[in-house]
Amino acid sequence: MPKDHSSSRRKFLQQLTGTTLLLSASSLQKLAAEEAVENRIIHYENKISSNDKVNVACIGMGIMGFNDVQTSVKVPGVQLVAACDLYDGHLQRVKELYGKDIFTTKNYKEILDRKDIDAVIIATSDHWHDRISIEAMKKGKAVYCEKPMVHKLSEGLAVINTQKETKAVFQVGSQRVSSIAFLEAKKQYESGVIGQLNCIEASFDRHSALGAWQYSIPPDASPKTVDWEKYQGNAPKTSWGPNRFFRWRNYRDYGTGVPGDLFVHLISGIHFITSSYGPVRIFTTGALTFWKDGRDVPDVMVGVMEYPETKEHPAFQVMLRVNFASGLGDKGVTKLIGSEGVIDMNGNGFVISREKLPKAPGYGGWDTYNTFPEATQKEYKEQYDKKYTADERKAAKIPDISYKAPDGYNEHLDHHINFIEAVRSGKKVVEDAVFGFRAAGPCLACNDSYFSRKAINWDPVGMKVM
Repeated sequence: MPKDHSSSRRKFLQQLTGTTLLLSASSLQKLAAEEAVENRIIHYENKISSNDKVNVACIGMGIMGFNDVQTSVKVPGVQLVAACDLYDGHLQRVKELYGKDIFTTKNYKEILDRKDIDAVIIATSDHWHDRISIEAMKKGKAVYCEKPMVHKLSEGLAVINTQKETKAVFQVGSQRVSSIAFLEAKKQYESGVIGQLNCIEASFDRHSALGAWQYSIPPDASPKTVDWEKYQGNAPKTSWGPNRFFRWRNYRDYGTGVPGDLFVHLISGIHFITSSYGPVRIFTTGALTFWKDGRDVPDVMVGVMEYPETKEHPAFQVMLRVNFASGLGDKGVTKLIGSEGVIDMNGNGFVISREKLPKAPGYGGWDTYNTFPEATQKEYKEQYDKKYTADERKAAKIPDISYKAPDGYNEHLDHHINFIEAVRSGKKVVEDAVFGFRAAGPCLACNDSYFSRKAINWDPVGMKVM
């Protein structure tokens, strides 16, 4: 090895060792800071007012269908009595899990015609949501409809009007609005703990094929086991393709892409905390960057939404992002950033960090002060020292507070409890058709913005494109 190369290598290793020690010290400081955070467990009581039997049926036994049923039957008194799906294997699986006597069908109208069914869960692909919801409410059924409430902007008001006319119990399945963590965050936000809300950053990162909607396809998938003609409904007619049925989220004909699947969760939580009706201006960009598997929706999307000042909240900006090939790994973030602090949501909890601006603006550093002549600098400093006390020059750093739900808490279960209690007592649900569309509408407008490459003006009160 050349002498100069060996010397350089030793020097590099010495520098690396020093850097490592510095990093270790920094990590220790971070750990010490984390220990200083005050941890609070959010008070929670799981109150269910009645065990009266509620017969439930599920239409659409895919991933969310099975998940919703599994959660719903945990509520005392709830019983699954029927299921509808267009794939034979899903119906067979229903009987394996819930008993051979469960009524199964490929015709959802047979579910709605049954007098012994009190409530239906609609967990189909998005393009069936509005039609089945409207028919179910007109048949006197309570409806739990998965998000997004509708497939297209033009469908939202019809669902709202049907709920008003029939007075049916109707809940949209965005469980964040039932979370005790989001309820506590709402209380903290309304207390003014972060000062004036200026902007919100919210994102979902995913780093797996399944997270990117490349779901498993059963070996027996074919037109013999799937009623493909019926599935297409009002979508454009195409030839059979297993991807289009089992991975429908990847196609605009049946799903709503990133905005309808993930932005809507973020917006639902934001609207719940801030009591907002929605934005007035929406712009989205993105690309299909990694999962080029035939899908016609992007796998990376960024959206910006402009929320106006209302009596409920100040004007603020929302910045949304989803990345389906993120080296950050699977991670979700919602940060409400105010003038005096941040509420950082994290699963079933959040952290409040606060730092108030000092009264004194400061001088020096990256500042014009250093460009003044020496005599002018002296005069400026004298005036500054007279105007601001030592305390007024300091930023008030307040210890962080961490809020956590109790171990084992399940917001999805709380969302179903809220729905079932509304079925039993007629009490108000937490996410009715109006709330559901005010969350879904701006998200569907994100798709319109992306594909038209222009900003969308939205009326959050009237719930329509301007």
